[in-house]
Amino acid sequence: MPAPRITNEEKARVWETYQARRPIRVPVRYGVNPRLILLNPALNPKGYTYEDYFHNAAVLIDVQLAFMEHQTQVLNRYCDNPLGRPKTLTFYVDTQNMYDSAYFGAPVSFRDGQVPDVEGHLRGRDKNRIFEVDIDHPMDNPFVRQCLKRHEDLVKAAGKVSCHGMTFNVAPPLLGFDGPLTIATNLRGTELFVDLYEDPAYVRRLLEFIQRGVILRQKALHRHFGRKWADGPSGSLADDSVQLISTDMYRDFVLPLHRAWYAQWSIEGPHMIHLCGNATRHFPTIHEELHVESFDTGFPVNFGWLREALGDDVEISGGVEVTLLLGGTPRQVYDRAREILASGIMRGGRFILTEANNLPPRCPETNLEAMYRACLDHGRYPTAELPIQKT
Repeated sequence: MPAPRITNEEKARVWETYQARRPIRVPVRYGVNPRLILLNPALNPKGYTYEDYFHNAAVLIDVQLAFMEHQTQVLNRYCDNPLGRPKTLTFYVDTQNMYDSAYFGAPVSFRDGQVPDVEGHLRGRDKNRIFEVDIDHPMDNPFVRQCLKRHEDLVKAAGKVSCHGMTFNVAPPLLGFDGPLTIATNLRGTELFVDLYEDPAYVRRLLEFIQRGVILRQKALHRHFGRKWADGPSGSLADDSVQLISTDMYRDFVLPLHRAWYAQWSIEGPHMIHLCGNATRHFPTIHEELHVESFDTGFPVNFGWLREALGDDVEISGGVEVTLLLGGTPRQVYDRAREILASGIMRGGRFILTEANNLPPRCPETNLEAMYRACLDHGRYPTAELPIQKT
């Protein structure tokens, strides 16, 4: 089935009306990154590995250019991002989701067919070795120095790139945070959840040390690159491992740290958070206590319940589970998207349809087309008058 023929002007109108709180249709977007290229042989004919990508600036540029082409020429047919190459592209030192753990000393592993990961660094009797990390001098941290060298190499290599008349920038590295409990889980493994009962003082010390270390790193890197830290009223955060604890434990161990993180921007917000996995039971607490007004979800999610729990004014992003997008039929994907849109989640006009969560490599384009078409058919608001050209 051909992709829906929606012009860039029509897509822009969908986003403009959504942001103006007068939506004509639910917008569609996808969370994607260069693993779509690296882990798909059809899009990676040179056979680049993640190890190549991490250690060779020319390879990184090649992969990120291929990713830009795939996103803007293919994937954007099936969502409300514009088709066509941008005039400017920003390269970045890609560290996937292991950067915080590597900063605290965890060794990085490269496995065939997988994104880079870390090996447990604080297992067993090594649980206290993290406190030997000198968080007060983050610019001397071995992993930070490695990433700064990668950034320097990337700046030099990007200056020699010529592609379709585009201009190129390079983003500063290591400016994110995947959350204190998630990093503690990466470092300590399942033993962390025994510690919650047997050594809660250790868990508190560990979580506080991780968050303080990241804040010091962030401030140092912002200074290094001439940027302002915590600029504006709205902060963002992720902490996927909260799905592994009860709401009482979340309130006791993690909520104070999340509050302190957001307070660097403002107490009032509005803030946003990414939480994939089975974490929606925490969302009302997070909304009420932290003034989070935008939730980026994964799966499983009961969308009707979530809209009732959070109210009409809270932004929720979510959609068809990636397992179904990868392995289901277009009919199944269409029906699931239609079911989500009919759940009550559209009430209030604060829903964005996306994949749940992060589009996997080798996802059939027919399934992306099916999700987009379901939104075109069933994601309109009663006042919508956007002309759609159907094939």
